[in-house]
Amino acid sequence: MMAKKKMILDLDTGVDDALALAYALATPDSDLIGVVSSFGNTQVTTAGENTLKLLELLGRTDVPVFIGAAHSSTTDNFETMQVSMDIHGKNGIGDVALPAPTTALSSQTAVDFIIESAHKYADDLVIVPTGPLTNLAEAYQKDPEIENLIGNVTLMGGALVVPGNVTPYTEANINQDPEAADYVFKHAKHLVMVGLDVTLQTLLTKKETQVWRDLGTEKGRVFADIFDYYIDAYYDLDINKAGAALHDPLAVGVAVDPNLVTLLPLNMMVTHEDGRTIGDPTRLRDPHKNNFAAVAVDEPFYLERFMNYTTALFR
Repeated sequence: MMAKKKMILDLDTGVDDALALAYALATPDSDLIGVVSSFGNTQVTTAGENTLKLLELLGRTDVPVFIGAAHSSTTDNFETMQVSMDIHGKNGIGDVALPAPTTALSSQTAVDFIIESAHKYADDLVIVPTGPLTNLAEAYQKDPEIENLIGNVTLMGGALVVPGNVTPYTEANINQDPEAADYVFKHAKHLVMVGLDVTLQTLLTKKETQVWRDLGTEKGRVFADIFDYYIDAYYDLDINKAGAALHDPLAVGVAVDPNLVTLLPLNMMVTHEDGRTIGDPTRLRDPHKNNFAAVAVDEPFYLERFMNYTTALFR
Protein backbone atom coordinates (compact mmCIF):
# COMPACT_ATOMS: atom_id res chain seq x y z
CA MET A 1 0.00 0.00 0.00
CA MET A 2 1.58 3.28 -1.12
CA ALA A 3 1.32 6.25 1.23
CA LYS A 4 0.09 9.60 -0.08
CA LYS A 5 2.99 11.51 1.47
CA LYS A 6 6.42 11.16 -0.14
CA MET A 7 9.49 11.82 1.97
CA ILE A 8 13.03 12.89 1.15
CA LEU A 9 15.54 12.69 3.98
CA ASP A 10 18.58 14.98 3.91
CA LEU A 11 21.08 13.24 6.18
CA ASP A 12 24.67 13.77 7.32
CA THR A 13 24.77 10.14 8.51
CA GLY A 14 25.47 10.25 11.66
CA VAL A 15 24.27 8.05 14.52
CA ASP A 16 20.90 9.72 15.08
CA ASP A 17 20.59 10.11 11.29
CA ALA A 18 20.81 6.31 11.07
CA LEU A 19 17.78 6.07 13.36
CA ALA A 20 15.97 8.78 11.39
CA LEU A 21 16.47 6.55 8.35
CA ALA A 22 15.06 3.56 10.22
CA TYR A 23 12.01 5.55 11.37
CA ALA A 24 11.38 6.84 7.83
CA LEU A 25 11.45 3.30 6.46
CA ALA A 26 9.19 1.99 9.24
CA THR A 27 6.44 4.63 9.31
CA PRO A 28 3.32 3.72 7.32
CA ASP A 29 2.49 7.42 6.94
CA SER A 30 4.93 8.22 4.13
CA ASP A 31 7.04 6.58 1.43
CA LEU A 32 10.76 7.28 1.53
CA ILE A 33 11.53 8.15 -2.11
CA GLY A 34 15.18 9.05 -1.68
CA VAL A 35 17.92 10.21 0.65
CA VAL A 36 20.15 13.16 -0.12
CA SER A 37 23.48 13.50 1.63
CA SER A 38 25.13 16.45 3.25
CA PHE A 39 28.34 17.37 5.04
CA GLY A 40 28.03 17.80 8.81
CA ASN A 41 28.60 14.94 11.25
CA THR A 42 31.05 13.63 8.66
CA GLN A 43 32.12 14.28 5.03
CA VAL A 44 29.35 14.20 2.41
CA THR A 45 30.62 11.08 0.58
CA THR A 46 31.04 9.21 3.87
CA ALA A 47 27.48 10.22 4.80
CA GLY A 48 26.21 8.91 1.45
CA GLU A 49 28.10 5.63 1.77
CA ASN A 50 26.88 5.16 5.36
CA THR A 51 23.31 5.62 4.13
CA LEU A 52 23.82 3.03 1.35
CA LYS A 53 25.27 0.54 3.85
CA LEU A 54 22.36 1.00 6.26
CA LEU A 55 19.76 0.73 3.49
CA GLU A 56 21.39 -2.54 2.42
CA LEU A 57 21.39 -3.87 5.99
CA LEU A 58 17.67 -3.02 6.20
CA GLY A 59 16.90 -4.68 2.85
CA ARG A 60 15.93 -1.41 1.15
CA THR A 61 18.42 -0.98 -1.69
CA ASP A 62 15.47 0.30 -3.76
CA VAL A 63 15.83 3.71 -2.06
CA PRO A 64 18.27 5.89 -4.06
CA VAL A 65 20.97 8.00 -2.39
CA PHE A 66 22.14 11.32 -3.83
CA ILE A 67 25.25 13.36 -3.06
CA GLY A 68 24.66 16.94 -2.01
CA ALA A 69 26.74 19.77 -0.62
CA ALA A 70 30.31 19.00 0.47
CA HIS A 71 30.63 22.32 2.35
CA SER A 72 28.56 25.35 3.35
CA SER A 73 27.26 27.99 0.93
CA THR A 74 29.87 30.49 2.16
CA THR A 75 32.99 28.28 2.30
CA ASP A 76 34.89 26.18 -0.22
CA ASN A 77 35.85 23.24 1.99
CA PHE A 78 34.73 21.43 5.12
CA GLU A 79 36.63 19.65 7.85
CA THR A 80 34.67 17.44 10.24
CA MET A 81 34.76 18.92 13.74
CA GLN A 82 36.54 16.88 16.42
CA VAL A 83 33.45 16.96 18.64
CA SER A 84 31.43 15.37 15.80
CA MET A 85 33.94 12.52 15.60
CA ASP A 86 33.84 12.13 19.38
CA ILE A 87 30.04 11.81 19.34
CA HIS A 88 29.45 9.91 16.07
CA GLY A 89 32.74 8.04 15.65
CA LYS A 90 35.38 8.61 12.98
CA ASN A 91 33.23 6.86 10.36
CA GLY A 92 30.03 8.66 11.41
CA ILE A 93 28.21 5.52 12.56
CA GLY A 94 29.78 4.80 15.93
CA ASP A 95 32.86 3.19 14.36
CA VAL A 96 30.74 0.13 13.55
CA ALA A 97 32.13 -1.58 10.44
CA LEU A 98 29.58 -2.54 7.77
CA PRO A 99 30.22 -4.32 4.46
CA ALA A 100 30.81 -2.15 1.39
CA PRO A 101 27.48 -1.46 -0.31
CA THR A 102 26.59 -3.35 -3.49
CA THR A 103 24.55 -0.38 -4.74
CA ALA A 104 26.07 2.84 -6.06
CA LEU A 105 25.31 6.45 -5.25
CA SER A 106 23.01 8.07 -7.82
CA SER A 107 24.61 10.09 -10.63
CA GLN A 108 21.86 12.73 -10.26
CA THR A 109 22.71 15.55 -7.87
CA ALA A 110 20.83 16.03 -4.60
CA VAL A 111 19.63 19.47 -5.70
CA ASP A 112 18.23 18.19 -9.01
CA PHE A 113 16.49 15.29 -7.25
CA ILE A 114 14.84 17.71 -4.81
CA ILE A 115 13.68 19.96 -7.68
CA GLU A 116 12.38 17.03 -9.76
CA SER A 117 10.50 15.58 -6.75
CA ALA A 118 8.97 18.97 -5.89
CA HIS A 119 7.47 19.23 -9.37
CA LYS A 120 6.30 15.63 -9.29
CA TYR A 121 4.73 15.47 -5.80
CA ALA A 122 4.20 19.15 -4.85
CA ASP A 123 2.10 19.40 -1.69
CA ASP A 124 2.52 15.70 -0.90
CA LEU A 125 6.30 16.08 -0.65
CA VAL A 126 7.84 16.22 2.83
CA ILE A 127 11.52 17.08 3.12
CA VAL A 128 13.28 16.25 6.38
CA PRO A 129 16.77 17.75 6.69
CA THR A 130 18.69 16.55 9.73
CA GLY A 131 21.95 18.36 8.96
CA PRO A 132 22.79 21.75 7.43
CA LEU A 133 20.20 23.34 5.11
CA THR A 134 22.68 23.89 2.29
CA ASN A 135 21.07 21.48 -0.22
CA LEU A 136 17.58 22.88 0.21
CA ALA A 137 18.72 26.52 -0.01
CA GLU A 138 20.59 25.68 -3.21
CA ALA A 139 17.52 23.94 -4.68
CA TYR A 140 15.30 26.96 -3.84
CA GLN A 141 17.81 29.29 -5.47
CA LYS A 142 18.17 27.14 -8.59
CA ASP A 143 14.39 26.80 -9.09
CA PRO A 144 12.43 29.36 -7.03
CA GLU A 145 9.17 27.79 -8.25
CA ILE A 146 9.61 24.89 -5.81
CA GLU A 147 9.20 27.22 -2.81
CA ASN A 148 5.46 27.08 -3.41
CA LEU A 149 5.41 23.40 -4.36
CA ILE A 150 7.09 21.58 -1.45
CA GLY A 151 4.29 20.94 1.03
CA ASN A 152 6.31 20.52 4.19
CA VAL A 153 9.86 21.02 5.39
CA THR A 154 10.38 19.55 8.87
CA LEU A 155 13.93 19.95 10.05
CA MET A 156 16.03 18.94 13.01
CA GLY A 157 17.94 22.02 14.02
CA GLY A 158 17.83 25.24 15.92
CA ALA A 159 17.02 26.22 19.48
CA LEU A 160 14.39 28.77 20.43
CA VAL A 161 13.67 28.47 24.16
CA VAL A 162 16.69 26.45 25.31
CA PRO A 163 20.42 27.22 24.92
CA GLY A 164 22.29 26.10 21.81
CA ASN A 165 24.82 23.25 21.83
CA VAL A 166 27.60 25.12 19.99
CA THR A 167 27.24 28.60 21.50
CA PRO A 168 24.74 29.85 24.10
CA TYR A 169 22.26 30.41 21.21
CA THR A 170 23.36 28.24 18.33
CA GLU A 171 22.54 24.62 17.47
CA ALA A 172 25.08 22.55 15.51
CA ASN A 173 23.18 21.91 12.24
CA ILE A 174 22.24 25.57 11.82
CA ASN A 175 25.77 26.58 12.79
CA GLN A 176 27.18 24.64 9.81
CA ASP A 177 25.51 27.07 7.35
CA PRO A 178 23.51 29.92 8.95
CA GLU A 179 23.05 31.77 5.64
CA ALA A 180 21.46 28.73 3.98
CA ALA A 181 19.25 28.17 7.03
CA ASP A 182 18.09 31.78 7.00
CA TYR A 183 17.18 31.48 3.31
CA VAL A 184 15.18 28.29 3.87
CA PHE A 185 13.31 29.66 6.92
CA LYS A 186 12.25 32.71 4.91
CA HIS A 187 11.37 30.93 1.67
CA ALA A 188 9.78 27.60 2.69
CA LYS A 189 6.00 27.48 2.23
CA HIS A 190 5.58 25.52 5.49
CA LEU A 191 8.52 24.88 7.78
CA VAL A 192 8.51 23.10 11.14
CA MET A 193 11.57 23.48 13.33
CA VAL A 194 12.18 20.46 15.55
CA GLY A 195 14.99 21.91 17.62
CA LEU A 196 16.81 21.22 20.85
CA ASP A 197 13.69 22.61 22.57
CA VAL A 198 12.07 19.20 22.06
CA THR A 199 14.79 16.76 20.98
CA LEU A 200 16.65 17.04 24.28
CA GLN A 201 13.52 15.67 25.97
CA THR A 202 13.62 12.42 23.98
CA LEU A 203 16.25 10.17 25.54
CA LEU A 204 17.20 6.62 24.61
CA THR A 205 19.13 4.40 27.02
CA LYS A 206 20.85 1.02 26.88
CA LYS A 207 17.61 -0.47 28.18
CA GLU A 208 16.06 0.29 24.78
CA THR A 209 19.08 -0.76 22.70
CA GLN A 210 19.04 -4.08 24.62
CA VAL A 211 15.53 -4.67 23.23
CA TRP A 212 17.04 -4.48 19.72
CA ARG A 213 19.91 -6.78 20.74
CA ASP A 214 17.48 -9.31 22.17
CA LEU A 215 15.87 -9.69 18.72
CA GLY A 216 18.94 -11.77 17.83
CA THR A 217 19.17 -10.24 14.35
CA GLU A 218 22.11 -8.60 12.59
CA LYS A 219 19.99 -5.45 12.12
CA GLY A 220 19.21 -5.26 15.82
CA ARG A 221 22.82 -5.81 16.82
CA VAL A 222 24.24 -3.23 14.41
CA PHE A 223 21.80 -0.50 15.41
CA ALA A 224 22.34 -1.28 19.11
CA ASP A 225 26.13 -1.09 18.62
CA ILE A 226 25.83 2.21 16.72
CA PHE A 227 23.57 3.83 19.29
CA ASP A 228 25.47 2.48 22.31
CA TYR A 229 28.56 4.30 21.02
CA TYR A 230 26.50 7.51 21.07
CA ILE A 231 25.10 6.83 24.56
CA ASP A 232 28.66 6.25 25.81
CA ALA A 233 29.85 9.48 24.14
CA TYR A 234 27.02 11.43 25.77
CA TYR A 235 28.12 9.97 29.11
CA ASP A 236 31.87 10.41 28.66
CA LEU A 237 31.63 13.97 27.29
CA ASP A 238 29.18 14.81 30.08
CA ILE A 239 26.49 15.90 27.60
CA ASN A 240 23.92 13.76 29.39
CA LYS A 241 24.52 10.84 31.72
CA ALA A 242 20.87 9.73 31.66
CA GLY A 243 20.85 8.72 27.99
CA ALA A 244 21.29 10.13 24.48
CA ALA A 245 18.89 12.39 22.61
CA LEU A 246 16.91 11.14 19.61
CA HIS A 247 17.42 14.41 17.69
CA ASP A 248 16.99 13.38 14.05
CA PRO A 249 14.33 10.65 14.37
CA LEU A 250 12.04 13.08 16.20
CA ALA A 251 12.01 15.31 13.11
CA VAL A 252 10.87 12.33 11.01
CA GLY A 253 8.18 11.52 13.57
CA VAL A 254 6.89 15.11 13.56
CA ALA A 255 7.09 15.32 9.75
CA VAL A 256 4.41 12.64 9.43
CA ASP A 257 2.56 13.40 12.70
CA PRO A 258 2.84 16.98 13.99
CA ASN A 259 0.52 16.04 16.87
CA LEU A 260 3.57 14.64 18.68
CA VAL A 261 4.58 18.21 19.49
CA THR A 262 3.13 21.60 20.41
CA LEU A 263 3.82 24.10 17.64
CA LEU A 264 4.34 27.82 18.07
CA PRO A 265 3.53 29.78 14.89
CA LEU A 266 6.45 32.20 14.59
CA ASN A 267 8.09 33.62 11.49
CA MET A 268 11.77 33.17 12.19
CA MET A 269 15.15 34.21 10.88
CA VAL A 270 18.65 32.89 11.38
CA THR A 271 21.30 35.45 12.26
CA HIS A 272 24.14 35.13 9.76
CA GLU A 273 26.90 36.03 12.19
CA ASP A 274 26.05 33.50 14.92
CA GLY A 275 23.37 31.12 13.65
CA ARG A 276 20.69 32.01 16.17
CA THR A 277 17.15 30.83 15.31
CA ILE A 278 14.85 33.60 16.53
CA GLY A 279 11.67 35.50 15.63
CA ASP A 280 12.11 37.80 12.62
CA PRO A 281 11.17 41.36 13.70
CA THR A 282 10.28 42.30 10.10
CA ARG A 283 7.76 39.45 9.79
CA LEU A 284 6.27 39.31 13.28
CA ARG A 285 3.07 41.13 12.33
CA ASP A 286 2.61 39.23 9.09
CA PRO A 287 -0.72 37.39 9.51
CA HIS A 288 0.64 34.57 7.33
CA LYS A 289 2.92 32.22 9.28
CA ASN A 290 5.22 29.93 7.34
CA ASN A 291 7.41 28.86 10.27
CA PHE A 292 6.38 26.76 13.25
CA ALA A 293 8.64 25.95 16.20
CA ALA A 294 8.11 22.78 18.23
CA VAL A 295 8.20 23.86 21.89
CA ALA A 296 6.82 20.79 23.73
CA VAL A 297 6.74 17.06 22.96
CA ASP A 298 4.68 14.08 24.11
CA GLU A 299 7.82 12.14 24.95
CA PRO A 300 6.30 8.88 26.31
CA PHE A 301 3.97 8.55 23.30
CA TYR A 302 6.76 9.32 20.83
CA LEU A 303 9.24 6.95 22.48
CA GLU A 304 6.71 4.12 22.45
CA ARG A 305 6.02 4.67 18.74
CA PHE A 306 9.74 4.95 18.00
CA MET A 307 10.45 1.64 19.75
CA ASN A 308 7.49 -0.12 18.09
CA TYR A 309 8.62 1.02 14.62
CA THR A 310 12.32 0.26 15.06
CA THR A 311 11.80 -3.08 16.77
CA ALA A 312 9.47 -4.25 13.98
CA LEU A 313 11.99 -3.09 11.36
CA PHE A 314 14.98 -4.77 13.03
CA ARG A 315 13.26 -8.18 13.41
